[in-house]
Amino acid sequence: MNNSKSENRSPLKFFLLVFALSIPLWMIGTIIDVKVLPLDFPITDMLAAFIPTIAASILVYKEEGLIGVNKLIKRILDFPRITQKTWYGCAVLLPWLIYVVMYIIIYLLGLPLPINFHIPVLSIPFLFCLFFLGAVAEETGYMGYAIDPMQDRFGALSAGILIGIPWAVWHYPSIIQQGHNLTWIAWATLGTVAVRILIVWIYNNTGKSLFACILFHTFMNLGRPLFPRDGIHNPLVDYPEIHYSIIAIAASIVVFLWGAKTLDQYRYA
Repeated sequence: MNNSKSENRSPLKFFLLVFALSIPLWMIGTIIDVKVLPLDFPITDMLAAFIPTIAASILVYKEEGLIGVNKLIKRILDFPRITQKTWYGCAVLLPWLIYVVMYIIIYLLGLPLPINFHIPVLSIPFLFCLFFLGAVAEETGYMGYAIDPMQDRFGALSAGILIGIPWAVWHYPSIIQQGHNLTWIAWATLGTVAVRILIVWIYNNTGKSLFACILFHTFMNLGRPLFPRDGIHNPLVDYPEIHYSIIAIAASIVVFLWGAKTLDQYRYA
C-alpha cells in the first residue's frame, strides 16, 4: 500500500461505521441468546466479527473502487511479504508461550486449577478454521484498512493503543452478555489493547503482512478453548488479572526491545 492511498483513508470513519453496523447485532444478541460457539460466545459474535471487513470494504470501495476492494481481500493471503520465516514461528509460538506462562504462574501462586480436565484435541482442526475465519474477518478491517494511516500520523505504539481501545470496547456487549463484572472488563480491556500492540509488532516486522496478523490472532484465540479447564475451574475466566497482565507484560517487553515509534527496530540488533 503506498502512502497516498494510506493518506486517503479515514480510521475515524472506519470505527464509526464498525460500531454503527454492529449495533443491530448487539440488540439482537440481547433478545436471542444462542451460544453454540466455543467458550460460550453468543452466535451474534461470529456475525459481528465480519463487520470490520464489511466496513473496510465499503470505505475502500468509495475511495478506490472495486480494484481497491480486490487488493484489500488479496492481502488476506499476502504471506510472500514474510521474508524472514522466523516470524512464522513468532506468530504461532508466542501465543502458546503466553498461555504456558499463565499456567505456571497460576500453579506457583497455589491458586485452584482444574483437576479432571479434557483438552479437545480432536476438535483442533475445526477450532483452527473457525478462529482463522474470525481473525480474517476482524484483521482485514483493523490491519488491512486502519493501521497504516494511524501509524503514519501517531507512530506504531500509539496506533496500536488507539486501535486497541475501540477494539476492546467493541467486545463489551459480548463480555457483558457473558456475565462479567466491571473489574473483569477492566482487565480484559488492558489485555485486548496489549494484544493489538503485539499484532502491530508482528505486522511491522513481516513486511506489513496481513496474513501474519491473522495467524497470530488465530492462535491467540485457539489457545483459549485448549487451556485446561473443567466444570468448576476455568483459569482464563477466574483469574483475569493474571491472564491479561501476562499479555500486557509481553507487549511491554516488545515495546522496550523494538521501540515505541516503529516497533521494528530491535534494540540489540
